[in-house]
Amino acid sequence: MLVAERHRKIVDVVNERLSIRVTELSKLFHVTEETIRRDLEKLEKENLLRRSHGGAVSIQDEQAEVSYMEREITNAAEKRAIAIEAVKLIKPNDQIVLDASTTTWYMAKEMPDIPLTVITNSIKVAIELSKKEQIKVISTGGMLLSKSLSYVGPLAERSLNMYHVNKAFISCKGVHIEGGLSDSNEWQALLKRQMMLIADETIVMADSTKFGVRTFAHIADIQQVSCVLTDEKIYANDQKIFEEKGIVMKISK
Repeated sequence: MLVAERHRKIVDVVNERLSIRVTELSKLFHVTEETIRRDLEKLEKENLLRRSHGGAVSIQDEQAEVSYMEREITNAAEKRAIAIEAVKLIKPNDQIVLDASTTTWYMAKEMPDIPLTVITNSIKVAIELSKKEQIKVISTGGMLLSKSLSYVGPLAERSLNMYHVNKAFISCKGVHIEGGLSDSNEWQALLKRQMMLIADETIVMADSTKFGVRTFAHIADIQQVSCVLTDEKIYANDQKIFEEKGIVMKISK
């Protein structure tokens, strides 16, 4: 395969997968990891992708909101398993905040009907929790993003300022040891940052494909996270790096 053809195919794969690791590209194109790193460096200079820790991420439509239907079928099994682990961290009479991710929707479905107060910017999470009589649901309100069925913007951020919660459960597009947590949409990133500020502790729920990835909008530094829930496909080296930084890692089965 000619170098130019390999470069074109690398960009296609990155845009299709949104993020991919050097090791995977090396196996896919039957070249060394060092060759792939040089390829990614060149393609980043040409503004065709962005390098991340251990791989590359797509820059195509970075700020576009992914539709809820699309997110529901992406890594669904891993997200559901992570959600089940997250629910185990909730105690009766807790006050929690949930973002508008698919994983928190799975949490809402799995959550027992116990005395809780839940604040959320997600319409789907609020509807799911409304079926449970003992759970008090508070919606942030705000500007509606139709694709993700979530509220964002200054009104949503100000409404969060009125509250204090025990735990914040959030997901994100990127979890990077140096770049911290990040999201592809700036509105969502700002709201998730505010959720973390009103919580005693933050639990990040991210499947293994999110590690080593940095996306458009910074949410918070990794040191501000209390615990990370992920799936068993996470690379052992990634897990070790985060644990060495004092981040509690819980692996769903």
